[in-house]
Amino acid sequence: MRDDHSRPRACDCRKSPPDRPCETALAVYRRALLQGSLPEADAPGCLRALHLVVEDSDAPGSLIPVPPETASFAALGSIEEAIVGQRRKLRATRAALAVFEGLYADVRRPERPVLTRLAGRAVISKALDAAVGSCREELRTAQPGGGRPSHVLGEALSRDLEMLRRGVRQRTIYQHTVRSHRATLSYIEQVTAAGAEVRTLAEVVDRVIVCDREVAFVPVPEDPHTALRVQHPALVSLLIRHFDHAWGRSVPVRPEAAPLRPSAITSDLQRTILLAVVGGETDASIARRLGMSRRSVAEHMRKVSEQLGSNSRAQLGYLLATSGLLDS
Repeated sequence: MRDDHSRPRACDCRKSPPDRPCETALAVYRRALLQGSLPEADAPGCLRALHLVVEDSDAPGSLIPVPPETASFAALGSIEEAIVGQRRKLRATRAALAVFEGLYADVRRPERPVLTRLAGRAVISKALDAAVGSCREELRTAQPGGGRPSHVLGEALSRDLEMLRRGVRQRTIYQHTVRSHRATLSYIEQVTAAGAEVRTLAEVVDRVIVCDREVAFVPVPEDPHTALRVQHPALVSLLIRHFDHAWGRSVPVRPEAAPLRPSAITSDLQRTILLAVVGGETDASIARRLGMSRRSVAEHMRKVSEQLGSNSRAQLGYLLATSGLLDS
């Protein structure tokens, strides 16, 4: 029966970084080099795992040190073999996928799918990542609904910064209400510092993302978890013209002054709200469309009602329509 002294010496590898041997192994290996050998029980497990000691055939129970260069063949051989195997598997998988890609193209080519339905947030996100990742010249984005959720902005930030580093021009239109939304302003500050251009408008009709002049993404109104990928040149050009028209009417965002509400922005918002009142829209509908609260909509209406001397919504609509206040 072997006593406790015959057990391998414990090491302190857990206290050391992955790329640094433990102090116990270094000390024992140094002693083995100086003495020429050491008892088998004195060798820590990590020294054996690295093949830095081997049994002495002339002295059973003893170990002799091995030069690291020699030990590397045994220690690294299995790892290198595994890497070679993984690389071989990678090449084989790529080749197999290439065959399927050719088959897919042959079957789908007659269909020419210029519109592709993308269902589910994960599918949409992957399609967007692929399109933005291959964007070479310009990304146009229109984002309605006011301030965006922090987790959505966090996902977009790294993707957009990487694209800007590649020299791609990024232009984004938000609604005026983002100028008081901290999370969105933080995102805007970071991307504009990297070269992006951001503007705001009272009303952004719908969400649209256009990569270069090749592919666009639009939502499906009746299903918030579904989008369309548009690849028809005429439809993409139409979306680009729509975006560029809105861009020309929008107001640049300067992050350092973004919390302020310049008179141009206030009057633009107010005019859009009052036009909606004349059109018979409710406060809830106006607030939803402009990405703001019902209270803010009501406050704008109150101020104009006081100016025109209106006592009711119907009277306000009549006075607005006949006063010339909303004439271009």
